[in-house]
Amino acid sequence: MHVGQEVERFLRETDMPPTKFGRAAVNDPRFVGDLRNGREPRAQMRTRVLSFIERARAERADGQPRQTGHAAPACIRDRRYGA
Repeated sequence: MHVGQEVERFLRETDMPPTKFGRAAVNDPRFVGDLRNGREPRAQMRTRVLSFIERARAERADGQPRQTGHAAPACIRDRRYGA
């Protein structure tokens, strides 16, 4: 599946604003807009984005942050986005 499709699905699931997702996932608030305009991220960026989404979904499912050495995704810390 294309990373853009997965990002769009995640945004619908969480009702998270695109800029918040971009900032939390890859420190780039324009990331989603760029994807929508045809940006093709490199393999390392795709891995970061998909890992962020996977971690956020897992945390939403059980309500507990994973101990991975990374900060919990912003969507988990903000109650407006499904926590």
